[in-house]
Amino acid sequence: MKYAITHSTTYAGKEPVSVCHNQSWLKPRLLAHQTCETFSLDISPPPSIRATRFDAFGNEVESFSFNQGYEVLKVNALSKIDVQPRSDSSEEDVPWESVRDAVCQGRSKESLENYLFTFESPRIRLSEEFQTYASASFEPGRGIVEAGADLTKRIFENFEFDDRATTVTTPVEEVFRIRRGVCQDFAHLQIAMLRSLKLPTRYVSGYLRTIPPPGKPRLVGADASHAWVSLYCGPSQGWVDYDPTNNLRPNLDHITVAWGRDYSDVPPLRGVFIGGGSHSLSVSVDVEPLG
Repeated sequence: MKYAITHSTTYAGKEPVSVCHNQSWLKPRLLAHQTCETFSLDISPPPSIRATRFDAFGNEVESFSFNQGYEVLKVNALSKIDVQPRSDSSEEDVPWESVRDAVCQGRSKESLENYLFTFESPRIRLSEEFQTYASASFEPGRGIVEAGADLTKRIFENFEFDDRATTVTTPVEEVFRIRRGVCQDFAHLQIAMLRSLKLPTRYVSGYLRTIPPPGKPRLVGADASHAWVSLYCGPSQGWVDYDPTNNLRPNLDHITVAWGRDYSDVPPLRGVFIGGGSHSLSVSVDVEPLG
């Protein structure tokens, strides 16, 4: 599949902003199954300073700052992406305990990098309660890819999608208690459960192509940013993605932008500003299939 993706963000304040510093995680990653053919970040008004770097997880981050005032800030990320089918890793499934032990006991550079994703992070807390819930899927000797899929299915079946139940700061323990939330919540929840078993798990941000009902046109701007998880399943399988919001393994309809320990590592935009008074934020995402 080929996609043209437009991610538009507009900040508007009742008073001018005098100084503003921002960072963006909006450029899709280069992966074995995904190529970012073109990318541009259009910013209005033009910033005083802008620069590009790579963060600790290999995501490309663009920073931009304003040293003069503005009333409205518009940021448009435009991408053209080619996505290829992902390989099926279930044929080489290995017991999940062997992956856990190899990561926790390993001393290679790769093992230590993977080990980083077994700990708590700003939005993730580990607990016996999360471990107990996950253990129903991760039975002794069960293949890690199969067990990950089973946990994904259980979260999908036992938790209800509700975009009014939570906010961006709702703790993962609260999501577990109320049994409802959005894609970010379900990703954080599954990560907390897997890390409670000491299994390396990443938070993945990206986009999901939505398919309209039969006979209905595709609505421009109706798509949204999405989130799912990536579980390390050993050296032969590598990192395997799961989407607990939709109970599936991401493939051609998922476009990966960035990954980190949790949402706080890879928000689409993050910044600080002085002035502006009360302000409003609007976000529109359009994922257009090209063929």
